[in-house]
Amino acid sequence: MGEAFADYSRLYVDLPGHGGSAAISVDGFDDVTDLLRKTLVSYNILDFWLVGYSLGGRVAMMAACQGLAGLCGVIVEGGHPGLQNAEQRAERQRSDRQWAQRFRTEPLTAVFADWYQQPVFASLNDDQRRELVALRSNNNGATLAAMLEATSLAVQPDLRANLSARTFAFYYLCGERDSKFRALAAELAADCHVIPRAGHNAHRENPAGVIASLAQILRF
Repeated sequence: MGEAFADYSRLYVDLPGHGGSAAISVDGFDDVTDLLRKTLVSYNILDFWLVGYSLGGRVAMMAACQGLAGLCGVIVEGGHPGLQNAEQRAERQRSDRQWAQRFRTEPLTAVFADWYQQPVFASLNDDQRRELVALRSNNNGATLAAMLEATSLAVQPDLRANLSARTFAFYYLCGERDSKFRALAAELAADCHVIPRAGHNAHRENPAGVIASLAQILRF
């Protein structure tokens, strides 16, 4: 989708443990924010927007709330602002540990085939699932597991209060079929863009819709 914004300078950053950042490990969100800050400095990026999906969106919200010099705004697609009680955190920790164990010990194609059968991905069609499984299987299971545990929702603070008191622009994108994250979006003090004909993975299910929203937001 980045090609639709050829007039903008863009930097694509792989999360630790993923893709070109597979060799980078972190102990938590503070480490990720520190790495992001250093990356921006190394490229001499002085004014910028953060755009992220799912975990990338959670990283963007965390980093923004912790403070980044030059931040103009944050655009999050389907990112969770944080769990609100100990019971939810314990349940999520159990789930993420089970997934992490599978990432470490099983073929990634098998793990991701099950991952994309989770209810939140119900609106994906078979072709979209196959494409995502093939794409994400080109990773390292051990480093994915480590990142999953380090940045689990179980250890992420609830960011609702911080986001309400923010000093940066904040936009939230979610698919019209993604009832869970539409409900979460309603809890946030954000300008929400609902992407038609899409679920949780809106940028894959309706890329044109996401591009249109990004263009509307970033039009200065």
